[in-house]
Amino acid sequence: MTYTFQVTIDCTDPHPLADWWADALGWEVEPTDEGFIRRMLEEGRAAQDDTATHRGRLVWKAGAAIRHPEGLERAPRVLFQLVPEAKTVKNRVHLDVRTGSDAPEAVVERLIAKGARLLHEGSQGPFTWTTLADPEGNELCVSR
Repeated sequence: MTYTFQVTIDCTDPHPLADWWADALGWEVEPTDEGFIRRMLEEGRAAQDDTATHRGRLVWKAGAAIRHPEGLERAPRVLFQLVPEAKTVKNRVHLDVRTGSDAPEAVVERLIAKGARLLHEGSQGPFTWTTLADPEGNELCVSR
């Protein structure tokens, strides 16, 4: 039997971080069904504390997700999940962003301009990569 999966990233501010990663990867933030949220509030199945406003829209406070523009068949969904504590130690799992035909150096520069922080330049034999931290400190590597 085979399984599918999503990648979940703990964070203190899911919606802006989902926006950042969607932009970084050229992916899409999953839309929120405001009508559904309002219905859950009206029926007493959710509390106002369960929601937030992001970019003028009602959203679930607990998380936001992004997906590849070609859908879940192309790549797994990434969920940004609200946790109360900030990141304090190195991630044991991180995303490796492969730039394909785009120059990795240009991608690194663009991500740094959008709030990433340079952590490390690495190489092994002919392979090179740049390790960055996203705006909440989660590591990612950029390579060709």
